[in-house]
Amino acid sequence: MAKVLDVITEELQKFIINQKIFFVGTAPLSCTGHVNLSPKGLESFRILSPHQVGYLDVTGSGNETSAHLQENGRITLMFCAFQEPACILRLYGQGQTILPDSPDWNALYPLFPPLPGTRQIIIADIERVQTSCGFGVPLYEYQGQRDILVNWASKKGEAGVKEYQQKNNLISIDGLSTPLSKSQNLGD
Repeated sequence: MAKVLDVITEELQKFIINQKIFFVGTAPLSCTGHVNLSPKGLESFRILSPHQVGYLDVTGSGNETSAHLQENGRITLMFCAFQEPACILRLYGQGQTILPDSPDWNALYPLFPPLPGTRQIIIADIERVQTSCGFGVPLYEYQGQRDILVNWASKKGEAGVKEYQQKNNLISIDGLSTPLSKSQNLGD
């Protein structure tokens, strides 16, 4: 039932655009390290080419994805159809974190919606595209995006968000440093 492709086809691009949630999976190299799986939303995902995707990452309770990408680059993104027709799409690749002080930031950031609490952009160069049936995924009805995280970041303000990042986003739960720990912007 699975189908492997070399690129994100136009049909799959349309499928991605219609999804309101996606999942990001990364892991450290250590066999005792924690695998991270994060759900994402907020209309933050973009298809940059048939071989490259990215998403705007907002401040959260941890920064595991960024730490894992810095260590080994491996990333998997998954999309599930929660309405008909059934489908699961996995994008396998090598990712990197783009911070606001990166030379690539100014070219990439305008492609995404402006969100309070923006932390970084995650870019993935896709090496394998795989679909599977998704027949076991239940049907759900979309009700809307939550505004809790956006409101939290707005209330904290830029300085409050940076303070939170310094306290909670510099080291992974396995002790790996994140690119934020080296960013000049956090020291302002």
